[in-house]
Amino acid sequence: MKHIFLFLFSLFWANLIFSQQITCSPEDKQAFENKTIEIDGLLENDFGKTMVAIGKTFKGIPYVAKTLEIGETESLVVNLHGLDCTTYVENVLAFSSLLRDGKSDFDSFTKQLETIRYKDGKLDGYGSRLHYFTEWIRNNEKKGLLKDITSEVGGVEIKKDINFMGTHRGLYPFLEDDQNFEKILETERELAKETFCYLPQDQIEANEHLIQPGDIIALATSINGLDVTHTGIATREKDGRIHLLHASTGSMEVEVSKLPLADYLKKIKNNTGIMVARPIN
Repeated sequence: MKHIFLFLFSLFWANLIFSQQITCSPEDKQAFENKTIEIDGLLENDFGKTMVAIGKTFKGIPYVAKTLEIGETESLVVNLHGLDCTTYVENVLAFSSLLRDGKSDFDSFTKQLETIRYKDGKLDGYGSRLHYFTEWIRNNEKKGLLKDITSEVGGVEIKKDINFMGTHRGLYPFLEDDQNFEKILETERELAKETFCYLPQDQIEANEHLIQPGDIIALATSINGLDVTHTGIATREKDGRIHLLHASTGSMEVEVSKLPLADYLKKIKNNTGIMVARPIN
C-alpha cells in the first residue's frame, strides 16, 4: 500500500510539473478544439498547400506582440487568440503536421509546438527558445522539419553580427536574470561563427517562380544586431504572384499581403531581402 501511495504521489508531482510548463487558457484550449474541426479535410498531397490552407483559417486573428513573455519563468504558451509573426508560423506548422500525422489531441499539439519553438525540441528555460530566426530555421532543419532553400532560389552568403538581445538587455524582462542573459550571449557567440544566406530584395521578383506555396519567408534586415524582423508564409494568389500570408503589423491581424511579396518588401524600411525555408512532408 505504501509503495502504491508513493507511486501515485510521484505521478501527481510529475504531472503538476509538466502542467506548470504549459500556459493555456480555457478559451485557447477551446480554440484548439475548434481549430482541429475547422482544418479537418484540408490535408493536401502537397504539404505546402496544406500549410497555406490551414494558414488562411487564421485570417482575421489579431496581431499581438510578446505573447510568449508571460510569468516569471519560461513556459510553453498556447495562444490562438493573439499571434505575432513567429507564433503564427509556428502554430500553422504545428497544426499542419498534426493533420498530416492524423492526430488531433492537445498533447500531440503541445509536443509539436515545443519541438518547433525550442532548441533541439526541448523547453529548458528562456534561453532554450529559438529567439533569432536564423537559428530557428537551422535548428528546425536539424530536426528534419524543414530545409533552408535560400541558396537554391538565388541567395547569397553574408556574415553579420547577430547580437541585438545581448546589446539591448533592457528591452527583454526575462534577461534581468543573469542565467538567461548568459544563455542568450552563448547563442549569439555561436551565431557569430556562422554565415547565412539571403535573397537580395532586388532579385526576388526574378526568382519568385522558385518559391512555392507554403514556403516560410523570413524578412532579412539591415538593422544592426538583427537577422530577421518579420516572417510569414508564401502563397500564390489569383494574380499568379507570390504574396505573404502573415500576422501583419500593418493591419494588426493575419492577412494576405495586398501586394505581391517583391513589391510589398519595397515598402518595408531596412529590408534587405528574404530567407526561404521549405517545410518537409
